[in-house]
Amino acid sequence: MMARGLIERIDAHHHLWRYSNDEFAWISPAMETLKRDFFAAELVGEMRAVGVAGCVAVQARQSLEETRWLLECAAECEAIRGVVGWVPLADPEVGAILREFAADGRLKGVRHIVQDEPDDDFILREDFGRGVAALLDTGLVYDLLVHERHLPQTVEFVRRHPEQAFVLDHLGKPKVGAGEIEGWREQIMRLAECGNVSCKLSGLVTEADWVNWTLDDLRPYLDVALEAFGAERLMAGSDWPVCLLASGYERWWATLEAWAEPLTDVQREQIFGGTAQRVYRL
Repeated sequence: MMARGLIERIDAHHHLWRYSNDEFAWISPAMETLKRDFFAAELVGEMRAVGVAGCVAVQARQSLEETRWLLECAAECEAIRGVVGWVPLADPEVGAILREFAADGRLKGVRHIVQDEPDDDFILREDFGRGVAALLDTGLVYDLLVHERHLPQTVEFVRRHPEQAFVLDHLGKPKVGAGEIEGWREQIMRLAECGNVSCKLSGLVTEADWVNWTLDDLRPYLDVALEAFGAERLMAGSDWPVCLLASGYERWWATLEAWAEPLTDVQREQIFGGTAQRVYRL
């Protein structure tokens, strides 16, 4: 079990779902482990085993139905401190939709699965930008889900919205398995120059060799994230259950703990709970 500090431990990124083949087409035959339901009760058991007190549920499907369901899950489970849902940001009526959902204080942010858009410049579209601009009136965070190749566009996008709070998911998905770092590092340093962006230490194991990864494979990317954002803009997340493709829940938290061991108590408290509580207003 992880040692507890003065700040509660928060898992800043996990998913819940009722599995169906049609709605989760992205789960390939190689991901058989994920082809089942994942509900809050199972996650809470994993959290308790490693001393994590609260969590942030993040959308996995682009539907208002799922956003409503995640909010219902949060209402029924004390451990779920907030939800990052989905709304149709490019919809001309997004303002009214946002007002409806933001009335539920459990909604802390929204996300669009930009990484799967066929247009690599999707994030720069005018209609999408108008929707993101509408978030300012709600106080909601926007989670950035992109691949490494999208990072130049992401930097430009964030600069267009200097007052909006952003969180980069999964460090922008660097090519850990290939050991490539320099191009990614350059873009991460540029993105971190924008003080309105925080970053999640999550999703790295599924970008690495699922079977043979070690902390040494991940350390260079974690070190760059710390250099770029500082502990005050980093938050730890599991990406459960997707992480199960490469790591159990306990192993992932033990890996992050081992990496963070040389840091100060204050830095560790920020990464393992403080940043998520502040950014998402948990």
